[in-house]
Amino acid sequence: MNALAVAAATAGAIMFAGWLVSLRLRDASIVDPLWGLSYVAVAWMLLAWGDEASTAARTWLMLAMVTVWGLRLGVHLTARKWGEPEDYRYAAMRGRRPRAFTWWSLVMVFGLQGALIVVVSLPVQAVVGASGGPSALGPLDWLGCAVWAVGLAFETTGDEQLRRFKSDPANRGAVLQRGLWRYTRHPNYFGDFCVWWGSYLVAASAGGAWTIAGPLVMSILLLRVSGVAMLESTITDRRPGYADYVRRTSAFVPLPPRRPGGPPEGGAS
Repeated sequence: MNALAVAAATAGAIMFAGWLVSLRLRDASIVDPLWGLSYVAVAWMLLAWGDEASTAARTWLMLAMVTVWGLRLGVHLTARKWGEPEDYRYAAMRGRRPRAFTWWSLVMVFGLQGALIVVVSLPVQAVVGASGGPSALGPLDWLGCAVWAVGLAFETTGDEQLRRFKSDPANRGAVLQRGLWRYTRHPNYFGDFCVWWGSYLVAASAGGAWTIAGPLVMSILLLRVSGVAMLESTITDRRPGYADYVRRTSAFVPLPPRRPGGPPEGGAS
C-alpha cells in the first residue's frame, strides 16, 4: 500500500501540473509526452521511499528498464510534439464540449492517465517499492529482460522508421510498408506490449504475480482503446492505400505478409 500511495501521489502531481500548463497553452495533447516520463518519476520516487529492497539487483534491473523505456518515449514524443498545434484527437474532444473542457480534461484526460499510470506501474511497484521475494536474479528475470529488449527494439525502430517516412514530403498521404511495418501495422504498439509483459515477468520472479493487472490493462489500451482501434477507426479514410495494406499485413503480432488471396508468406493459413 505504501508503494501504491507513492505511485498515486507522484503520478497525480505530474498530471495536475501538466493540466495547469495545458490551460496556459490551450493544448491538452501535452499529456502524451508526460506518459513515459511519469513512469520514470514513479520508479525513482519508489526508490527514494523504499526500504532494504532498494539494494537488490532486481530493483536496479527494473529501474534501468523503466528509465530507458520512459526517457526514450518521452524524448521521442516531446520532439514530435514540439512546435505543433493541439493533436486532432484532443482538439475534437475540446470541440465537443467547449465550455466544460477545462474541468473535463482534468478528470478525463490528465486524471484518467494518472490513474492508468498507477495501475500499469504495478509491476514496478512490486519490485522497487516493496520488499520480499528472492533477491537473486533468476531465469524469469532474464526472460523478462529479453522480452523487454525485443519490445524496446520494435518500439524504437518502428518510431524512427515512421519519423523518416513522414519527414519526406513525397510520402504525403502514402502508407509506410517497409521495415518492421511490412510485418505488422503497429510495430511501436507491439513493442510497448512486450515492454510491459517483460516488466511483469521480472515482477513475477519477485513474487509479484498479482500485478498482472498492469500488463493486462496496457494490452487492452493498446489493442482496444487508445492504440490500434482508435488509430484504425479513421486512417482508412485518410490514407487511400490503407485498406490494401490491412489485407496484407498483420494488425499487431509481426507475421510474414499475406499474398493476395493466399496465406502469409512462409506459413500456412
